[in-house]
Amino acid sequence: MDAVARFAELVGHPDPPLDRAALALAAGADAGLDPSRWLTELDRLADGVTSLDALVHRLFVKEAFAGNVHDYYDPRNSLLPHVLARKLGIPITLAVVTIEVGRRAGIALEGVGMPGHFLVRAVGAQTVLDVFHGGIELDAAECEALFRSSSGAGPDVPFGLHLLATAPTRSILLRMLENLRLVYRIRQRPGDLEWVVRMRLALPGAGLADLLELATALGDQARWLEGARLLEEQLPTASAAGAERLRTAARTLRAHLN
Repeated sequence: MDAVARFAELVGHPDPPLDRAALALAAGADAGLDPSRWLTELDRLADGVTSLDALVHRLFVKEAFAGNVHDYYDPRNSLLPHVLARKLGIPITLAVVTIEVGRRAGIALEGVGMPGHFLVRAVGAQTVLDVFHGGIELDAAECEALFRSSSGAGPDVPFGLHLLATAPTRSILLRMLENLRLVYRIRQRPGDLEWVVRMRLALPGAGLADLLELATALGDQARWLEGARLLEEQLPTASAAGAERLRTAARTLRAHLN
């Protein structure tokens, strides 16, 4: 089973396992990835941890996990095996590590999808951690300050609990994929962009823009006919406006064959 199919299978479950789904996502960048190696590493990190304070000390002091402030847009920051190996990541992947180590240690944690900066919270408590900055605990005022500095939101944008909602597993995976999509666009890596968009299409909420981007990524690999056929296959279910966009994009791709 290829990486995209495996990922689609996992996220199709009612409650997909975050650790295995994040590793299935990373397999898009490494077809030979061995998930068992990294599941074992998560087990090792959890061994002997008995409290949230001990978890923070294990990960951010003893093991020295940290946010990659020097090369934030390195794609390895969004791939769980690289984060575990290098002990560097971005907020959301460091959150995945923290949540999964916590789960193994019997400490219930959840992701918090604050715009601009992903956080971790103890389930049923108000304890919020910024795992990008060493697992420090934030109060409400500090969360707001971080939100405004990371998102660029001005004082006219209200801050409240609606911006600190729990992020379910699929939302975490979607955010990871969107980070990678941005990185691969900037770096002009259509082969990587292809698997990222294919995985995005396996999650709820995908639409016409995703299909068009996938077709473009195929065309950028000189797979123009494949891209055109992909779009034309969607015509029977598209709206009138959507169908016209699909036809126009397909004709553009086919024009490369003339």
